[in-house]
Amino acid sequence: MKQILALTLATLLAAPAWAAEPMTASEFERYVTGKTLYFGLSGEAYGVEEYLPDRQVRWSFLDGKCKDGFWYEDAGQICFVYEDNPEPQCWSFFKEGSGLRAVFENDPGSTVLYEAEQDDEPMVCYGPDVGV
Repeated sequence: MKQILALTLATLLAAPAWAAEPMTASEFERYVTGKTLYFGLSGEAYGVEEYLPDRQVRWSFLDGKCKDGFWYEDAGQICFVYEDNPEPQCWSFFKEGSGLRAVFENDPGSTVLYEAEQDDEPMVCYGPDVGV
């Protein structure tokens, strides 16, 4: 009986480690394609990303200025490249509760975002600045 209890306890203690596995590229793709996800950081609005077909994305820091890019998988991470920056921005995504948690892997521990809201509508992007 003690062995069964110990085995059950060990299994329960190990369960959160299973939940902490990052999403694979195919899991991430299935989850995000066709959606617009709003992300938060420390209880504040951070940004929004629209996930288009063929791993194309559109990002904004919620200022109406958008940048296009794409994502790909590299060594188990989801990496994004945007039109204004050729350096990959790599993240690990975790499915938690009803949304995602995203850990910035270029500088682990510096940025952890969470999915604050989900929408099926495209995001709003304003055109280039127009002036005299």
